[in-house]
Amino acid sequence: MNSGFFNLHRHGFVRVAVATPPVALADPAANAQSVIAMAREADERGASLVLFPELGISAYSIDDLLQQSALQRAVHEALAAIAEASRSFGCVVFVGAPLNAGGRLYNTAVAIQGGRFLAAYPKSYLPNYREFYEKRHFASGSGAVPADIRIAGESVPFGTDILIEAEDVAGFVLHAEICEDVWTPVPPSTYAAMAGATVLVNLSASNITIGKAEERHALCRVQSSRCLAAYLYSAAGAGESTTDLAWDGQGAIYECGRLLAEAERFAPNAQTIFADIDLGLIETERQRQVTFGDCTDQTMKARSFRKVTFRQQPDTKSDLGLMRAVPRFPYVPDDAARLAEHCYEAYNIQSHGLVQRLKASGVKKVVIGVSGGLDSTQALLVAAHAFDRLGLPRTNILAYTLPSFATSAKTKESAWALMRALGVTAEEIDLTDASMAMLLDIGHPYAKGEKVYDITFENVQAGARTSVLFRLANMHGGIVLGTGDLSELGLGWCTYGVGDHMSHYNVNASVSKTLIQHLIRWVADTGTFGEEARAVLHAILATEISPELVPGDDNKGEPAQKTEDFVGPYALQDFNLYFTTRYGFAPSKIAFMAHHAWCDVSKGVWPPMTPDNKRVGYDLETIAKWLRVFLRRFFATSQFKRSAVPNGPKVSSGGSLSPRGDWRAPSDGNANAWLAELEANLPPAVSQTRA
Repeated sequence: MNSGFFNLHRHGFVRVAVATPPVALADPAANAQSVIAMAREADERGASLVLFPELGISAYSIDDLLQQSALQRAVHEALAAIAEASRSFGCVVFVGAPLNAGGRLYNTAVAIQGGRFLAAYPKSYLPNYREFYEKRHFASGSGAVPADIRIAGESVPFGTDILIEAEDVAGFVLHAEICEDVWTPVPPSTYAAMAGATVLVNLSASNITIGKAEERHALCRVQSSRCLAAYLYSAAGAGESTTDLAWDGQGAIYECGRLLAEAERFAPNAQTIFADIDLGLIETERQRQVTFGDCTDQTMKARSFRKVTFRQQPDTKSDLGLMRAVPRFPYVPDDAARLAEHCYEAYNIQSHGLVQRLKASGVKKVVIGVSGGLDSTQALLVAAHAFDRLGLPRTNILAYTLPSFATSAKTKESAWALMRALGVTAEEIDLTDASMAMLLDIGHPYAKGEKVYDITFENVQAGARTSVLFRLANMHGGIVLGTGDLSELGLGWCTYGVGDHMSHYNVNASVSKTLIQHLIRWVADTGTFGEEARAVLHAILATEISPELVPGDDNKGEPAQKTEDFVGPYALQDFNLYFTTRYGFAPSKIAFMAHHAWCDVSKGVWPPMTPDNKRVGYDLETIAKWLRVFLRRFFATSQFKRSAVPNGPKVSSGGSLSPRGDWRAPSDGNANAWLAELEANLPPAVSQTRA
């Protein structure tokens, strides 16, 4: 059962390819040989589907030659040759060909696999404007068409109402449309997606003009997003006649609005691009977006689709790699421009949330505890931004550093430096005596001189801080601004009720730890709050993440507690949190994806400005270790904390954990099913399951 863990098919992925061979004008035999060679190569590389351009068997730009009987006969012979060759490989091949049915010529997409013609799709919408005059040659497939068409002497299902489904690859359901079809208000693929198609292909011969490539991208992106599907696009390229037009061979593979792969345009030679489609992601997105199902119910009452099935017998044991980018930091874009835009939006979402809360309540002050760590730093920056927007003085931000038994000199200095740089009202209240009084009152061993640093010892300090902040808010007519983040809430790494779990309003509630680090770095590097703030922000980013609740040797500059020693690297835990809550992926799939994202430091793209010491890798054993920790903490021990969180704005598309919003779960659940699934599917050397 554990064999094949590293195989993409075992985790709901399927490899697809878009091919653009140089076409030979009106030479079906030569074009068939190009298709066969490229399809065989794609199959050898693990592809389950290969898409070729519109009318690629005959060439698109041959005008009246399309109606020549000799050419039409050669097209059938070419298709027969492709079908015969396909017996030796398993991928589905989509090719474009002019085919006659009932005395009318159709522009068709033909699906071939395992020696069979699975189906033929006619082009529904024929352009007859500007440079295209297809109605001169073809009949529209949107009208009355025969149910079957003859190809090389065989009767083949024909129409736009056909789904092609793999019997042995769950969720692999195909549909084809042709070029202009996707330019229309309601493309045929829209109905196919609602009928169950997950992979939509478009065979195109769109000529290139300035700016048109971006328009194609926009159409494919939107169609894949609206249909919650994969969308493959292959445009004609080299070899097409340039009598009056030019061709660029654009190819693209999209999945739910995300570009996975793109071909080189104007390539002089044959090229094939690959991407691994996540069928499981498509399925979960359709489950989650209930409006997709509602639209299907309303739209498909009078429509029905025929189904053609095939068996692919995919390799489910070999390590075929993974041909798609898996982001190491799903909450953090790895593109500089997108990251800057995300940071801008995140700050404004957070600060606008606080602005609205202050306006609605009539309160003009906030109280915040500043530790010199990441979370309180981010919350304080947001508060400064919000008060600037409100036109209120930053002195109305009452910031307190609250040292106790384990507070280091470094973090206290950072807290003071930040408060001074931002110009807020800053004070220090030492809570050592108050914490000791509580320990004395409850008879804790530490109050008697014993070095007992248990959970009670830690939470007495956390509780003292929160208690003081709430009373300060009462005294000054303000609200307590929360600092705890999404990652800590996911792991239950927060002190319930009287600790960092509670506040009047929490601007960080749906911001992950990994994103907070980049938000602070972005503010520092853009100089938003001046050079003095910039220096201290970089110092805070370089500080080890610690709750500072257990005394250490301050002379060594190392805290006694390192948070990531207890809960795991936030980089991995944010990865686990995102794919658990956003898509509901199985733990073994998350581990598989994490391995591809993190196993090799040199591969993939890192978010801009990621420090060298943060560019680390993790092997599967480490990934599995911390994933087990995440599953236990998330599903079994911390939901009760998430069921009682304060208000705070949703920031990321990755979701929030508010019980009033994106995540609702029982507080008395368990992690048994998730842990069992993980262990059952990990390789034997990594699994903790014992025979």
